[in-house]
Amino acid sequence: MRIARVSSHVLQYDLKEQLGFSQKYYDTRSTHLVRVETDDGIVGWGECFGPGTIAVANATIVEKVIAPMIVGMNALEREVVWHCVYNGLRDHARGGMPIQALSGIDIALWDIAGKAAGLPLHQLVGGQFRERVPVYGYGMMLQRVDDLAARFRDEAQQIKAAGFVATKMKIGLGVKQDVKLVESVREAIGPDMGLMVDANHCYTTEEAFRVGRELERLDVNWFEEPVAPEDHAGYRYLTTHLDVSISGGEAEFTRWGWRNLLEKRALDIAQPEVCALGGVSEYLKVLAMAHAHFVPVVNHVWGSAVAVAANLHLLTAMPDLPGGAHPASPMLEFDTTDNRFLEELLEVPLDIRGQVAADGCAAPPTGPGLGIAINEEFMRHFEIDR
Repeated sequence: MRIARVSSHVLQYDLKEQLGFSQKYYDTRSTHLVRVETDDGIVGWGECFGPGTIAVANATIVEKVIAPMIVGMNALEREVVWHCVYNGLRDHARGGMPIQALSGIDIALWDIAGKAAGLPLHQLVGGQFRERVPVYGYGMMLQRVDDLAARFRDEAQQIKAAGFVATKMKIGLGVKQDVKLVESVREAIGPDMGLMVDANHCYTTEEAFRVGRELERLDVNWFEEPVAPEDHAGYRYLTTHLDVSISGGEAEFTRWGWRNLLEKRALDIAQPEVCALGGVSEYLKVLAMAHAHFVPVVNHVWGSAVAVAANLHLLTAMPDLPGGAHPASPMLEFDTTDNRFLEELLEVPLDIRGQVAADGCAAPPTGPGLGIAINEEFMRHFEIDR
């Protein structure tokens, strides 16, 4: 079974209002899908992490750099394909956009393998430890409004009413203002709902420590990306001196980058991004390495329904850590903001919101591979010219 064609599809539409995080605001929603077709007609789909112009750049790397390297290779030999690409680009691309591009291709090859074998992804990677995964609602993006705290309170209450088991909010406006935002959300959802706070690496270690002390008081589950991803010493300081759990890793690539992070005991919670770090093949190695260091894993999930489907499979197949009669379950991150690529991209929607309304959890699709079918008419409507 040979790889016959590889193509990228960047989808985009205008948002009704700007959304932001600590580094920037954006007014469009985009996603980058990768399609891999074999010579016997099996098609696999993957997704590459990265918005806007990053998605366009990744698409060029997929089609102009990686595709010529792998067309004609055996589509079932995923490790061979992965190492062919990585070794071929090693002098130029041990992280960043080329690895994000490789991630989408690798996910598509796993989709092909599942379809060829007639098995869902979670069985290919070892089987289900749980049939359903608790889902937390990610929202409360930064917005240019007069009373952001009031907007955050309303949004947090909506996420709670929808049945999500926990929620996550953005910060990044400065120490004092950020603490006030977290206080408003905690007041809105009450003391019993889980709350996570994401800074998108906007702080120095000293600033993050001050914010972290306040997050301890507000019973926050984890403080995500408090400092720059390169600042392993800062992460280590915060994990050592704060009681609130420190999480991160969405900006880390491959097993080698994750080895450095984990060996330094720089995280309380690891958040690998399968659409960025090297795909499913590399994710499985990172997961094993994190568990070997007894670091819990809660996948970072950002993008379309393709990413959500892949992560549902991987989360149901994640071993318990450390194990026991009543182990804590990993959670699925779900974007509750304006995202048509979550709700309308698939022929049969995942219906995460409907599943969550029932019991706060969601299950992966049951079909082979990722278990999804792309609505190609919808995809063509939103695909941009590059």
